[in-house]
Formats: sequence, C-alpha cells, structure tokens
Amino acid sequence: MPGPDQAALPPLRVWQRRALTRYLARRPQDFLAVATPGAGKTSFALRVAGELLADRTVQAVTVVTPTEHLKSQWAAAAARHGIALDPEFRNSVGAVSRDFLGVAVTYAQVAAHPMLHRARTERRRTLVILDEVHHAGDALSWGDAVREAFDPAVRRVALTGTPFRSDDNPIPFVGYEPGPDGLLRSSSDYSYGYGEALRDGVVRPVIFLAYSGETRWRTRAGDEHSARLGEPLPREYVARAWRTALDPAGEWIPAVLQAADTRLSQVRAGGIPDAGGLVIASDHTSARGYAGHLARITGESPAVVLSDDPKASGRIAEFGESRQRWMVAVRMVSEGVDVPRLAIGVYATSVNTPLFFAQAVGRFVRARRAGETASVFLPSVQSLLALAGEMEAERDHVLGVPADEEGWAEDLLARANAERDEPGEDDRAFHTLEARAELDQVIFDGASFGLTAAPGTPEEEDYLGLPGLLAPDQVALLLRQRQARQLAEQRRAGPDGGAVDRPGGSAPATAQAPHELRQALRRELSGLVAAHHHRTGKPHGAIHAELRRACGGPPVAAATVEDIRRRIDEVRRWL
Repeated sequence: MPGPDQAALPPLRVWQRRALTRYLARRPQDFLAVATPGAGKTSFALRVAGELLADRTVQAVTVVTPTEHLKSQWAAAAARHGIALDPEFRNSVGAVSRDFLGVAVTYAQVAAHPMLHRARTERRRTLVILDEVHHAGDALSWGDAVREAFDPAVRRVALTGTPFRSDDNPIPFVGYEPGPDGLLRSSSDYSYGYGEALRDGVVRPVIFLAYSGETRWRTRAGDEHSARLGEPLPREYVARAWRTALDPAGEWIPAVLQAADTRLSQVRAGGIPDAGGLVIASDHTSARGYAGHLARITGESPAVVLSDDPKASGRIAEFGESRQRWMVAVRMVSEGVDVPRLAIGVYATSVNTPLFFAQAVGRFVRARRAGETASVFLPSVQSLLALAGEMEAERDHVLGVPADEEGWAEDLLARANAERDEPGEDDRAFHTLEARAELDQVIFDGASFGLTAAPGTPEEEDYLGLPGLLAPDQVALLLRQRQARQLAEQRRAGPDGGAVDRPGGSAPATAQAPHELRQALRRELSGLVAAHHHRTGKPHGAIHAELRRACGGPPVAAATVEDIRRRIDEVRRWL
C-alpha cells in the first residue's frame, strides 16, 4: 500500500517543523518528543510516520495508547494523513486486514500478550509510536512487555505531554543522563513547553478560579469538626474539608457549578458560541450528583461519561460535535478527552498529583483561534493552587528521588487512574455535614488576584464576566483593575458591609451572631492574605505564619475574633 501524499497534508506549526527537521537530520532509532497538551504531538508523529513510509524505511506503523478511546482518535487522525490504522485490532484475532498499514493498541493489550506484538513487529519493518509513554512505567510488567514487544522495531517515536512519574521504573526506550546532582534524568530529543506554546498562540491561557468556604463534617466517633478551605491545616483536615466540599449533597458544589455555568454563558456570548464545559469527578456517585445539579441549573441534561461505560468513546465524540453545554466525566480526562471546544472546567476531584492535574488542565488549553482563554474552577487547596501557579514548569523523570520530595504521591496517582465506581473506605470514615462556597482568588500567569467574594455578589460577577476573547496581557490588566477596585471597596467597608470607623480598618461588632462575625472576619483575612500573596509571591501559609508571629495567638482555626482582627489590621498595613 503506498504511503500518504505529503504535499496534500495540512501545514505544520513552527515547533512541529523544527522537531521534524531535527528527526529527519538524525533519523535515530529512538526519539522522544515532549510537548504540552494541545500542541499537536499527534500530527508531528504522523508526519514522521508519513516520511518513513514514503522512503520505505518502514512498512508498517503501530500506535500504542493509554486508553481504548484514544485508539479511535489516533486512527481518525492517521486517516487524515493518509495512513490507515486498525483501532479494532484484538489480541485474540492477531491478524490485520491488508487494508491497513498498521494498528492502534493500548499498553494493556501489549502487556497481555507481548510476544504476539513482537511477532507482528518482526514481520515487517515497523515504526512504533508510544503515545504518553510515561504509562509504560505504570507497572514493571507493562514496561517489560513494551520492551519485549517493540525491541525489534526499526524506529520508535515516544511522545508525552505531561510530567513523568517519579518512581524508579525506567521508561522503556527513553534515555537518561546524569544531572548536576548525580541523579539520572530523562533526556528528550525535542521539548516544547506550555510557556512556548502560549507565546506562539498554540494553546490558550488558563484562568483558575479558586473557591474556598467553610466546611463541617462528623467522624465515626461522633465528633464534629469544621475547617475553611485554603487555610493552613493539618493534612487530614485538608483532605476531609476538601472531600466535604466536593460532596454533591452540600452547598459548595452547586454554587461552584452555578458560577462555572455563568462563566460559560459569558464566554459563549463573548465570541465562542460553541464553548463547552467539563466537570471532572472522582467517582460515579459524585458524577451523577453533579449531573443532576447541572440539569437543574441549565435546564439541559449534561453528557455523563463513566469509566466503565462501553459507549464512553461515542459519548465523548458526540459531545465534541454538538453544542451541548456540559459533560461530566470520571477518570476519562487523563488522556481520553480531545474536545477542542472545551473552554470551562470544574476540577471536582480530590486528586492532587502533578501528573493528573496537568492532564486534566490539558483538556482545556487547545487553541482554535487567537484570543481564546480557558477557565478552570477548583477548590482553594494549597497543593492545587501551587500547581495552578506553576503551569509553565517542566519536569523530567528523575530516577532515585523519593516521591514526597517532588510532591508525587504514587498512591494518589494510582487512585486517580483507578476505576472508582463508589466512594472508598476513606470516604466512609466521616460524614459530611455542610460546605459553603466563596470565590477565594483568581490565578493567572502564576499570579493571584482578587479578594474573597460570596456567590452571586457583584464582586464574584466581576470576575465571572471577563470576556472570553482577550490577549493574555489584557486578561492580566483587567484582573489587576478588578482587584484594585475590590480592595478599595473592602477598605471602605467592614466584614458586614458597613462603614469602617475603627482605627486599623476592621469593622465594629454588630448584631451578628458570634459565629457569623467570626466567619466574616476569617473571609476578610483570607482575602487580604490573597492580595498580599499577589504582591509578594509568598505562599499563603507563610503569610499566615508571619501574621501569627507578629500578632500572637493560635492558628486561624482556633483564633478568637480579636486575634483575627489584629491580623487583619496587620496585613492591611503591609498592603
């Protein structure tokens, strides 16, 4: 079967041309391309395949993907490049029709029968494309199987768009070189990061809207606890406050979904009429609950994609071609969703590994025209805020580094990639009582903007109403203007909205109930800490620690009203 007509193919982006030129100049057996999600790794690899087929270096192509859904996406993309791939290949059959130049299989298929795939690779000169190659390190058996199956390949092109694992399982066919610290680091042949892609207009900039709020839960022993998302807390409290907020039976999720839908309407009205939204859920029960909220908010049932649904690929494709507003998905977001019209996301999962976060955010960054922005709503949890602020950071796979040093909790990564039908044992260890949402801050280009704003207030609407088509510098300018206006308003008013007449800036006590006054003061303090973070870049936890040293008193969760007022007065002086 003849190879594709290269002259009829769409033009390559600048980075793709450079990467292809580098590849063709060397024609190595192994080539690793690291490119940010949405940059076009698939087109680059298929152009390489076309060149190698055209000059008869290879006779066949095998694409290995993480998920079943991606097999179909690769086959469709390959067809546009004139390369016929069979995405329906099964180990039990073993044969491929002569209508095809190759197959698309999953890493799991290869691991199930590596010798079958080795025989196929030996039968014809084969190019193997390893999509999201870090998955080959998910288990020793997978890595061994990939090596066994594809060692005879004439050429191998490995692709990845997200940070690598941090365990000590070397990724097959990836080279490692010692760094200045003596540790081995993965070595890419071509790298194209999010920052470069953003400057080139290949991907969208992302606005993160972080929501905090008060949460309450009860343990098995009957003890009730409360915590505010975003404040420095013990790890267990953070985890339980986070999961309490994500409970579909609480008030936090409906408020955030309402805000996200408001943002979606603004983006659609502002120049992206087919913009869609995706809610990323932890399990099937939560996904169905979120879908119910969205149906009530929008009057339209969202698409629901569950990890064990055999029709998941069809549902994703149907959503991608429609003008439907929302899709709710479990697990399928890692690398299984390619819907360019997705512009709004809700990160409603308690997974906080860099890998999963980058994969999830990668679903929203694919640019179709200049000026598009993406908006991702997420809980105000320090680990997520740090990841949001480091969007342009690049990581290599480092051998010999303990997982915790890099913030890579492999047990959480396994949980993220597992098919969770129902809440696990940890979720049943406590019972959620209530959770209320408030816009805590907006993160853009690594900087934090805004003060605390309650749902439905003009302050929140100010941020939700950002135009959907803006250049990055215009987005930053508008965010600075909104923050300055909000800060000026808050300086003129106390936590109850009344005029400030107390020296130092805090409002006098009113007829509010003590717990209401304390909550209002904590909201004000949280907003001011966010503003100071924006000005200095210091982490929120470090600012709270400085305020404790300057003013005395216990952590915020146990602080008195007067403790909090003193800290408000102090941080106002810093501003």
